Amino acid sequence: MVKKLIMGNHAVSFGVMLSRVDVIAAYPITPQTQVVELLSEMCADKKINTRFLKVESEHSAMASCIGASTAGARTFTATSSQGLLLMHELLHWAAGARLPIVMANVNRALGPAWNIWTEETDSLAQRDTGWIQMYCESNQEILDTVFQAYKIAEKTLLPLMLAYDGFYLSHTLEPVDIPDQKTVDSFLPGYEPQIKVDVDNPNAFGSIAYPEHYMEMRYLIKKAMDGVRDVAVKVNDEFRDIFKRGYGIIEKYKTEDARVLLITTGTAASTTRIVIDNLRKRGNKIGMIRIKMFRPFPSQEIRDAVRGYDKIAVIDRNMSFGVGGIFAQEIRAALSGYSNMPVVFEFIAGLGGRDITPNTIEEITKYTLNHERGEEGGIWAGLKI
Repeated sequence: MVKKLIMGNHAVSFGVMLSRVDVIAAYPITPQTQVVELLSEMCADKKINTRFLKVESEHSAMASCIGASTAGARTFTATSSQGLLLMHELLHWAAGARLPIVMANVNRALGPAWNIWTEETDSLAQRDTGWIQMYCESNQEILDTVFQAYKIAEKTLLPLMLAYDGFYLSHTLEPVDIPDQKTVDSFLPGYEPQIKVDVDNPNAFGSIAYPEHYMEMRYLIKKAMDGVRDVAVKVNDEFRDIFKRGYGIIEKYKTEDARVLLITTGTAASTTRIVIDNLRKRGNKIGMIRIKMFRPFPSQEIRDAVRGYDKIAVIDRNMSFGVGGIFAQEIRAALSGYSNMPVVFEFIAGLGGRDITPNTIEEITKYTLNHERGEEGGIWAGLKI
């Protein structure tokens, strides 16, 4: 193992290198480009035995991954924002074909207006495509999640998208422990699909499915997604045994005696921890839940974590126009119909890369402490209008 000071984008690159990926297909887009830039250099320098496909669009990148994965290859691509939207049609195809493709999405706001800074709306807009989604908080977690992603995807035969904040992680250098190849191999063996394009074992791929069969195929995807939580927990336990660190589906921080729980994801969780520590020094018992896995949504874990509390404040760095923050929507749905659940306060913050500062989080906390209910559609923290 070596410790390196690397940016989040290169944490992905090293993770892909050590995962012995067979095929990489990619098209550049800010702030993702450095991921595949370093991987292309690794391929050119023969540091990895990987086929690198330069394509003319993100749509073609995902199409190439689908073809390669159908042929039995371990595949990877990376994108962001409008590039992810261009893949949308094929995201459904990858999930429907049960292909364990792994993709890194660097969260970036959507245009117009053009904006290259972070926001989660791009990946959350793909929440109904059948992809597993995981959100990372640090560069170490990004590297580790790449290894776990392949193992989870290949066990469930579902594609997996790991997401992280543009610039806050993609371009920020942090110390990262990079394991040696032998250790990664002991955790992540080679990909051996049971069904693939094979002239010695012919199967039909991409055929039409009539109403007699289509619904059952979708049900099997649903069943596979239902099983992801258990697989992810087991994979994380295996990872912790070997690498002595792990993450879980959700993370609790100082929740035991809290009056209010803040719920968020990504790098906003790092700032929230600092705010909680400072507020506790002043006698305010606040705790936090960080959500790592978004699809499948960890409904039971959230219910168990918030049952008995009076109030939770959800900080959403995303927006579903006409409804509100997307994490808040999912949490409300998870709590609906269950007894002894808290009031949900919904806050929109940090859109288009605006900083979610300690002051922003303190104001959110004060509002939640001093009010019985929030506002329908959410409160926009720091709005200048």
